[in-house]
Amino acid sequence: MSRDYAEQALQGNQLAGARLIRLLEDGDPAGVEGLKILYPHTGKAFILGITGPPGAGKSTLVDRVVSEFRRRDLTVGVVAVDPSSPFSGGAILGDRIRMQRHATDAGVFVRSMATRGHLGGLSKAAGEAVLVLDAMGYNVILIETVGVGQDEVEIVDLAHTTAVISLPGMGDDIQAMKAGILEIGDVFVVNKADKPGAEQVVRQLRVMLEMRNRAHDEWEPPVLQTVAVNNQGIEELVDGFFRHRQHLADSGVLVQRKVAREMHFFRELVKELAAERVFGALDGTADYAKLVEKLKSRSIDPYSAAEILLSKVSFHP
Repeated sequence: MSRDYAEQALQGNQLAGARLIRLLEDGDPAGVEGLKILYPHTGKAFILGITGPPGAGKSTLVDRVVSEFRRRDLTVGVVAVDPSSPFSGGAILGDRIRMQRHATDAGVFVRSMATRGHLGGLSKAAGEAVLVLDAMGYNVILIETVGVGQDEVEIVDLAHTTAVISLPGMGDDIQAMKAGILEIGDVFVVNKADKPGAEQVVRQLRVMLEMRNRAHDEWEPPVLQTVAVNNQGIEELVDGFFRHRQHLADSGVLVQRKVAREMHFFRELVKELAAERVFGALDGTADYAKLVEKLKSRSIDPYSAAEILLSKVSFHP
């Protein structure tokens, strides 16, 4: 089944791609087997991250950016990471609500994914979904994150170019950004720029960016203004994305980011598989139960407990 899905996905079959992503979201081993087939066909897409606080208009902005990419005859995959329901684990918002007008466009694939409690603003399976869309041949893949503030820095491990969205009226929140997502932006966007205070936000961002230590040949993030609901500034924003991509290519950083992205994915996968093996081998045993009781009574610290746990597991095949 997974082989069939993978082979159909390689032909651009959206239904097969969606089913494969669902298997990966559910942690089904069949999804992993399908991804193994797809992996050699990945590494070609331009991956964009869109992040920023709630209310910044990210979904509308992404919708307009998708349209601009399509106007340029580029195919687009979108991974929209939504907040999870604390009860069902499902996404509260859906792709068909936010981007209905792209539903009949064969050149656009939109997938909503729930965070399912995963910190950092990204779903655990988001990286795997990006790989599926990459293998399916989409030229550009957009990752829109939940929008929970400055902790949302995990996007930098997945995207080649990260856009940080802000809006007028944030006040002191702009200052708070300095220690968080301000550090990871390649392009900064002040959306809803027709609102009072937009120019002030632009000035604040530019001043803060100028205060960063930057090598003379390092990319200087632009601060752009958009009014997404009116499609204003979208063409210039997409031009900014491509200027950054060209800079990455010319400087050799694009290759470095691709390698770093794959190594991050690899390390996270090793952590996950190692944890599954450790707990799968010991959960339910008398030794594990004793260790848990010691942790509960605080007669042992978590670091020592982890060391003891790992000493009891063989990682040999």
